[in-house]
Amino acid sequence: MEDEERLQLGGNPDWMSRLPEKLLDVPLWNLAIPGSHDSMSFCLDVSSPVLRSEPCLLRVSDRLCPCWTRPCVSRWATTQQSVLSDQCDLGVRFLDLRIAMKPKGGLKLFFAHGIYTVMTVQEALDELATWLDAHPKEIVIISCSHFESLTNQDHARLVEFIIALFGKKLCSPQDTPTLRSCWSRGHQLVVSYSDQQMVLQHSELWPEIPYWYADSPDPKKVIAYLDDQKHRGRPEHEEDDDEGSLAAAALGERAAAGPPGERGQRPLLRLCGRQSVLLACDWLELQTAGHIRPGASSSDVTGCYQSKRAGIQLGETFCTHFLYFVYLFWNKCFHTFYKYFHIF
Repeated sequence: MEDEERLQLGGNPDWMSRLPEKLLDVPLWNLAIPGSHDSMSFCLDVSSPVLRSEPCLLRVSDRLCPCWTRPCVSRWATTQQSVLSDQCDLGVRFLDLRIAMKPKGGLKLFFAHGIYTVMTVQEALDELATWLDAHPKEIVIISCSHFESLTNQDHARLVEFIIALFGKKLCSPQDTPTLRSCWSRGHQLVVSYSDQQMVLQHSELWPEIPYWYADSPDPKKVIAYLDDQKHRGRPEHEEDDDEGSLAAAALGERAAAGPPGERGQRPLLRLCGRQSVLLACDWLELQTAGHIRPGASSSDVTGCYQSKRAGIQLGETFCTHFLYFVYLFWNKCFHTFYKYFHIF
């Protein structure tokens, strides 16, 4: 992204260093931290296959007609448009990194959302390390999760690489991190890792961050869900302001493609429209520091624009309605066919 475009979007690369004195000793989990959802989906590879964890019908479609399926999946799976350094320049401090082993990718690790990315994990983290060097008073949280097709050896190599790359920048889970304490120790990175075995083996890793995801196209339902989760408190240390766990709140700007409660289905149609995003901005404006507040608010930011109310870059993206209804039609046919032959 060019400098003029970044300026137009209202870049804010050093906002943590300019926070008021009274916030410097507040634990990081009591600060409202902007984040991006599926942070690496800006570089999806349309030549790569659909993930093995995707619904059977989608994988069959990919086998039969990859030239149609993969561009469509890329269209609805893309939630970001900027590289990590640009996202950080815009003020993002929570990165949602969904890591995967790409078929025929050798030992290299990639990211994934529906399909795999072009950029490797090493390239992305090298870029982040360079950005942190240039902004020594900014603290970034990365959530490493999903780990599609990773073996124990892959996990070991990945964690060793993270520790070697960031070294003294890593914030220990044994500490109660505040901006002031992180600055004094040179800590700049919190690494949440969703594999419990690796967390137990490496003291530099934080456990998995709870992720609040409403999974609804209705902004009012999303806000009601987040309010409910917020008032329930954090999974641990709910009553203590000095201790707690980081939590991420995702503004679910999607519509479910499958029946309610079926977690395996991926959405094909995103909520779009300025009014819906502005409602989310109104909710964000009301959030303040405290132990019942979400630690990070993540958003899809494809097609960035500035909200006149909150000054936050949120996104809207447009996916063909035709694709959505075609998917539903074939999904219905598939289940009817299966049910018929299962009976007979």
